[in-house]
Amino acid sequence: MPELPAIQSPAHAHQFDDAAQQRDAATFGMWIFLATEVLFFGGMFLGYTVYRVAYPIAFAEASSHTLLTFGATNTAILLISSATMAFAVKAARENRRTALVIRLCMTAALGALFLGNKGFEYAHEISEHLLPGKDFHFEGPQAGHAQMFFYLYFLMTGVHALHVAIGVVLIGFFALRAWWTGALARHDTPVDLLGLYWHFVDIVWVFLFPLIYLVNRHP
Repeated sequence: MPELPAIQSPAHAHQFDDAAQQRDAATFGMWIFLATEVLFFGGMFLGYTVYRVAYPIAFAEASSHTLLTFGATNTAILLISSATMAFAVKAARENRRTALVIRLCMTAALGALFLGNKGFEYAHEISEHLLPGKDFHFEGPQAGHAQMFFYLYFLMTGVHALHVAIGVVLIGFFALRAWWTGALARHDTPVDLLGLYWHFVDIVWVFLFPLIYLVNRHP
């Protein structure tokens, strides 16, 4: 009777002593990357806060022109996607390929739904001439300051949407790799790191939503 092949531990690069050390190094690297992202978004949050304090009436009036229903819906979508990503990480750790692929696909679909909703929201705001530029039009005595609100709104939500789009592409790619090549079998670190990135993107939106849509919003 032929011998069964031995179960091998996850491979690791030659510069590491073992897979655990490689995992720790990769995780630390991801946290360093996320720290730079915090600084990046933090600068935009700070700029928005300074202008909001300087021009509270104009920003409150401009905020009332954002689509609260779309913002709330997208918040729910991203919170659900965080749950599906957490379940995907769990499936990767348990080496359950089918469950991993399904949960990654669900997360990618929710991210795509978020982007679709954001696209419709942008289209409506552009049709209302709220895109800063020569066609910008805002009824009110502080139109110039309101335009600054929309400069920051499109900048912050646009950069966030770009991060969501990158996440959707990566999650879809990981799902394909897991299904067609089994590359993630007994090697859950990439999915774990991808999960950290996705949770960071969701947390950024959790701060963006109230700051843009809710704070001092005029009825």
